[in-house]
Amino acid sequence: MAGDNHGDKTQEVAETAQDNRHEQAAQEQPQVSGTDWEKAVAERDEKIAALEAQVAEAAKNAETAEELRGEIAELKAQGESDRINFKLQLAGVRNVKAARAVLGDHGGDVDKLKAEEPWLFADVPTSQQGGRTGLPNAGTSSDEGKAMKRWRKLAGLDDNED
Repeated sequence: MAGDNHGDKTQEVAETAQDNRHEQAAQEQPQVSGTDWEKAVAERDEKIAALEAQVAEAAKNAETAEELRGEIAELKAQGESDRINFKLQLAGVRNVKAARAVLGDHGGDVDKLKAEEPWLFADVPTSQQGGRTGLPNAGTSSDEGKAMKRWRKLAGLDDNED
């Protein structure tokens, strides 16, 4: 029974310690009235609403930033495409679309394309220099009106049909 008595005292000490902890926790927590609690809840709800508004604004800004990044990428791609077209035109290409189709096979190098695919270019240098300047002979005259009439006739747009 002596052992039994010892077990009861241990249980009493444990219960007393537990009661003391409950009392101490109750003393540490401030007593809140119903209006204080409602005020705290309202403040919390306002803070949540403000944070949600910030999240919505940040999401909108992220969407706007992503749209702007897309526009920038599109403009950069268009600029690169225009730069390639301009280089091809300066090189004297006959057909930009055809040249662009095979430009990738030559590493994007216009000079290499011109060397390996001379048929794409109008001003292909010949192996003979022969004094050709590419300009019309000084002794001949050109009649652009006559040439235009010929092309209009070939196209079926002959406007001399009265």
